[in-house]
Amino acid sequence: MHKAVLHQIHPVLPVRDVTKALIYYVEKLGFKHAFSDHTDKPTYGGVVRDNIEIHLQWHDEKDWIQGMDSVLLRIYVDEVDLLFEEYKTQNVFHDNTALRNTAWGTREFGFYDNDKNGLIFYKNFPASV
Repeated sequence: MHKAVLHQIHPVLPVRDVTKALIYYVEKLGFKHAFSDHTDKPTYGGVVRDNIEIHLQWHDEKDWIQGMDSVLLRIYVDEVDLLFEEYKTQNVFHDNTALRNTAWGTREFGFYDNDKNGLIFYKNFPASV
């Protein structure tokens, strides 16, 4: 049976201001800006350095007051459709879990584990898809 192979993992860090966080990682830590969901006031962005990619996700102030106590991980997989079909039989999805193509060029699905850690499985797809 052909199985999906997991290749990389990208942590998604909560931040109060994505623009400021991107500037910090680029100017202070030597990362390069990889992407942002918007050019003005982004709510999601990423930086890369060598073989490391970190994603930065904006969170509202109420999230910080309530206490951030979970992690979000993006896991690169070669056969995301196969993995989706495998996990679909494991009773791990929530009502809104769906395999979808994103505006930022990935095919992905995600759900929360039993401890509210977010797991997003994705692969990049060609711009023509």
